Amino acid sequence: MSPLPEQLRFGNEAFGGTKPLKFAFIIGPIDSLKAYKDSTVAMMRAGERHGHDVYGIECQTLGWRQSETNRSTVFGQAVRLRTRPDDHDWYRETGREWLPLKTFDAVVMRRDPPFDFEYLAATWLLDRAESEGVRVVNKPQALRDHSEKLAITEFSRFIPATVVASDMQRIQSFIDDERDVILKPLDGMGGQGIFRVHRNDPNRNSIVETLSQLGRRTIMGQKYLHEISQGDKRILLIGGKVVPFCLARIPKAGETRGNLSAGGTGVAQELSKSDLEIAETLAPILMKRGLMLVGIDVIGDHLTEINVTSPTCMVEIRQQTGFDVAGTFITALEHLCETS
Repeated sequence: MSPLPEQLRFGNEAFGGTKPLKFAFIIGPIDSLKAYKDSTVAMMRAGERHGHDVYGIECQTLGWRQSETNRSTVFGQAVRLRTRPDDHDWYRETGREWLPLKTFDAVVMRRDPPFDFEYLAATWLLDRAESEGVRVVNKPQALRDHSEKLAITEFSRFIPATVVASDMQRIQSFIDDERDVILKPLDGMGGQGIFRVHRNDPNRNSIVETLSQLGRRTIMGQKYLHEISQGDKRILLIGGKVVPFCLARIPKAGETRGNLSAGGTGVAQELSKSDLEIAETLAPILMKRGLMLVGIDVIGDHLTEINVTSPTCMVEIRQQTGFDVAGTFITALEHLCETS
C-alpha cells in the first residue's frame, strides 16, 4: 500500500468520482457498539454519506469452506445496515445473509481487543480471503506482526526509558533505576492492568509478582511521564497521512491513566511540532506494511503505544473540531479500491 496522494481531499469532503461500493466491517456483537462514541459506527455512517452500501459481519461468524467443485471461500454472516442519527437506536437491518467476503469491495477488520485466539483465528481466515483477492484493512499479517505495546521498540528514539521482561529481577532493577514507573501487561487495553510503581512503594513486590505471574509472563515497564497531566494524546494516521488534530485524554483527579474508559476527559487539540515529527515518521512506514488506520499514543514528546486493532477517538475529534476523521478514512478506502 502506498500513501494517499497529496491532491486527495483530506478532511471534511468526500472524494468524488467513485462508484457506489460495498464495505463490510468485521465487528464484535453489533448490539455492543456504542454509537455515541464508537469510531466503527462513525465510519459506517460516513460510508453511507459517501453513497456506499455498508454491512456488519460479527467476527464469530467468519468461516471457510471448500466445495465439491474444489472452490474455497471465506464467508461470514453479513448484516446490511441503514444507520440512523439516534445514538440509542442507531441502525436498522435491511437484510442478513451468509456471503463470501469476495462479495465486498473492501473488508475492514474492527473487532476490539483482546488479541486472543479467536482474534488470531480471524486474521488467519482473513489471510485466506486476501488470497482470494479481497481487500482487507488493516492487513491481517500486519495485525499479527504489530504488538500494540512492543511495536514502539522499532522507533526507540521516540520512546521513554522502557524495559520488556518476565524476569522479576530485571523489572525490579528498572524500578530502582527510574524510581517512578508504569508497569503494564502486553495484551491489555483501555488502561486495564496498568500500575504506577514508585521505588519505595510498599506494594512494589506484590505488583511485580502479580503482573509477571511470578516471572512466567512478559510485561512492559516505562518511566512515568509527568506530562500525562496534560493528556495521553491519541494521534490518528490514515492512509499514510496524519490527521491534524489529536485527542488528549486527561486523567481524572487522583488517577494515573488517561484512558476514556478509565474516566479520562478527551480534549481535541492541534498537533505539536514533536507530535508531527513522530507521526510523520511512522505514517508512511506503517502504511507500506498494510496498516492503513493506526492510532499512536504520545505523552509529552514520547511515543508509548502503536494501536492497530481498532483505533478510536474519531467521534470526539469531529465533535470538538469539525474535522471528519471517519469521512477521511472512507475517502482513503475509496482510493484503495480505485487503485488496487
